[in-house]
Amino acid sequence: MDRVFLDANVLFSAAYRVETPLRRLFTLPRAQLVTSAYALEEARRNLSSGQQQAELERLCRSVEVVSVLPPQGELSILAKLPDNDRPILWAAISVRATHLLSGDFKAFGGFYGQTISGVTIMPPAAYLKGNRR
Repeated sequence: MDRVFLDANVLFSAAYRVETPLRRLFTLPRAQLVTSAYALEEARRNLSSGQQQAELERLCRSVEVVSVLPPQGELSILAKLPDNDRPILWAAISVRATHLLSGDFKAFGGFYGQTISGVTIMPPAAYLKGNRR
């Protein structure tokens, strides 16, 4: 079973638009979804309507939400990310995710397809393509 870490932009997009293909992530039988309290709060903060925020809460009922302490040592790969994206990769590594899904091409695009400390980074569409029902 995959342990799939969801970045804030994936959570945001799934809650923002009901018709998005991203919703399929929440129904995959062989994927355990996880995110961090940091990512969830970022998604919440960026959703403007109460209905979208309620939808985020509903979707996250099937997502494990974890709190992660900052890294004790320096992981050199983190220095290659913007400050606000470092906690995302660190959380995915800390919870032993198999995948980190992010639609943030600017921050993570250069890492798409790479496995860092056991976590394969990819856009959600690529993960979904590989997990057709």
